[in-house]
Amino acid sequence: MLKIGCDRIARVSFVNTFICAFDLPNWAADFLNLPASSYGSVIGQLGMFACARCGSKGLLKRPKTGDVLCRDCFLWCFEEEVHWTITSARLLRRGDKVAIGASGGKDSTVLSYVMKLLNDRYDYGVELILLSIDEGITGYRDDSLETVKRNKKQFGLPLKVLSYKDLYGWSMDDIVQKIGLRNNCTFCGVFRRQALDRGAALVGANKICTGHNADDMAETIMMNVLRCDIGRLKRCTDIITGADGNLPRFKPFKYAYEKEIVMYAHVRKLDYFSTECKYAPNGYRGHVRAYIKDLEKLRPRSILDVISSGEQMIIREDVKVPVQGNCAVCGYISSQRFCQACILLKTLNDGLPKIAIGEGVVIRRPRSKKITEEVAKSLNEIALEKCATCDSLSAP
Repeated sequence: MLKIGCDRIARVSFVNTFICAFDLPNWAADFLNLPASSYGSVIGQLGMFACARCGSKGLLKRPKTGDVLCRDCFLWCFEEEVHWTITSARLLRRGDKVAIGASGGKDSTVLSYVMKLLNDRYDYGVELILLSIDEGITGYRDDSLETVKRNKKQFGLPLKVLSYKDLYGWSMDDIVQKIGLRNNCTFCGVFRRQALDRGAALVGANKICTGHNADDMAETIMMNVLRCDIGRLKRCTDIITGADGNLPRFKPFKYAYEKEIVMYAHVRKLDYFSTECKYAPNGYRGHVRAYIKDLEKLRPRSILDVISSGEQMIIREDVKVPVQGNCAVCGYISSQRFCQACILLKTLNDGLPKIAIGEGVVIRRPRSKKITEEVAKSLNEIALEKCATCDSLSAP
């Protein structure tokens, strides 16, 4: 069952899907008001588009290339491009145990399905497990987790669910009630990234696979350019990050357009959840996303152009890039003495509303004072009480 929400390319009506996919002229819109007996004549006009690969009746036009493809050729092209991405970048090795970040949305659902499909088709020899993070957002994450549980059965993959409440003692609903909507995405982003790492370690995975697509990559590059965040700009274009650490992350959908992922889910009739997070409209990324979408309307290839530009940017030698280390409290990767998660936890538990968190996820501390040993002790107590609860959680 396909749940249709805010995705523009997915439509409830069968014919409306074709109209959207082909960018048909105004006459096609009038078809929606015609009786069912007239459907055949209009569908016949759709058949005038031939598949660019095999010459059979076309089903849709790829947003990325503009090629008209039939159902089978579109599915084959999408899957083979992901396979090429995985093999050319050497993202997997036989014996790997991969935790797939599963939210129930279109990206993670298609990712889970395609990874399972390709693993069986090409005998990657890897073990796959679904890993979901429950942020504690009523009316959003609780519903999407039901989709993930159905995906578990549909794809035949094991599932592990961890919650912010278990890991940190706070749900996102609690955090929003405490701080409001201004910086909630900052808290969620920091906590979610660390939660995925902790969850992957719990299930014994040695790699994490996420559903970040080409649109996401372009948005992140643009955000880091606008914020002049040199450290993140250098890392955000990499298809695999943290390769030197214990838990590398990779993105098989780096070159896959969001629209094509939705088309794939629609054609495969995959079960996914498409309602947007109720707190997301307040995030900075939403404004950048709107800008990227406007660029895509003018030039569909602009998404790949932004990614290519980000990849070719060279950081000057005299620019100091933050060096990755480990948090003195919880041991998590951090370029500062204390990781952002521990600092944010302290602001929540101590009730410090005056600590400013910028739109660029940069925590601004008072310059006149350093974090004292007393604060470090406090952070250590919080980390031991909240973060280390992972040790008591059992793997599936």
